[in-house]
Amino acid sequence: MNYKLLIYNTDSNTMYDYAPITEKVTYTTNRNGSAGKLTFSFMQEKAINLTEGAKVQFYVDGIGVFLGFVFVTEQDRWGIVSVTAYDQLRYLKSNASYSFERKKLGEIIQQVATDMQLQIGLLEDTGYVIPTLTKVSTECLDIIEYGLQLTQYNTGRTFVFFDDFGKLCLIEAMNLKSSILIGNGSIITDYSYKSDIDSDTFNQVKLVRDNKDTGQGDTYNFSDSTTIKKWGLLQKYVKVDENLNEAQINQQGNIMMAYYDRVLKTISVDGVGGIPGLKAGAMAKFKIKDVPELSEGLFLLLDKVKHTFSNEEHTMSLDAQIINI
Repeated sequence: MNYKLLIYNTDSNTMYDYAPITEKVTYTTNRNGSAGKLTFSFMQEKAINLTEGAKVQFYVDGIGVFLGFVFVTEQDRWGIVSVTAYDQLRYLKSNASYSFERKKLGEIIQQVATDMQLQIGLLEDTGYVIPTLTKVSTECLDIIEYGLQLTQYNTGRTFVFFDDFGKLCLIEAMNLKSSILIGNGSIITDYSYKSDIDSDTFNQVKLVRDNKDTGQGDTYNFSDSTTIKKWGLLQKYVKVDENLNEAQINQQGNIMMAYYDRVLKTISVDGVGGIPGLKAGAMAKFKIKDVPELSEGLFLLLDKVKHTFSNEEHTMSLDAQIINI
């Protein structure tokens, strides 16, 4: 396995490959709310000009795995230097104010990325026009995450926003299926399978729309009496756009119930053989005979992927969930 860890220092206009002096590299992506993160460390035997903002490119067997920028350097008394770099999503942690009307999520991402001077890749058409989206002094990444949430609520489709080696992309998770098989037939050192109604399960959705005529909110309730009797009442309250009509609100409520009114089933797996291009947001097939839901094989949505490259070995730790829609 061949690695290249190229650092471009703009101050000195130099490039250096840190792979020969680096023992371990970790690369972590999360499906929601954070930038891709690459960390590595090395023994500094001589002065090397490694500056904040330097561009980082990490390749595995010629495949571009990560492109980002240095944000943190730290050196201990023994001369060990630790470096943390993030991809472009890190720059979307900046605050801004926006007011969009009748825009699809891809158009919103395009505008924000242009304003933040970021590079754009493939932005799939979600098919859903967001009536209005207004945020004041809000992190740009949170604005886009809110748009993702609205799109899922109204389409029932899961889209993923991520950095693909220096280009911001929006792609439906179903179009990011990996050929990897995890579980029986592949090497894993450990796994933990969990079922819960504690973290992201609701059996009643209450949607409220402002009514300017009455000065009060119009309330729309969607519930499942069977699971309420079984689990107790678990309610999600959402304020919807005042321009939505009753049919649109009913559609959103039914889609949200289909998504949230279930037991959340997740799995964490360690020691999986590494696949260089695999990121959070993709779907991978899990087949584990001791887990009934996964005994025949099922594609799960990856919430977190952590790659570890060390001593010519590449392994992954994965967090994934079963999705209903």
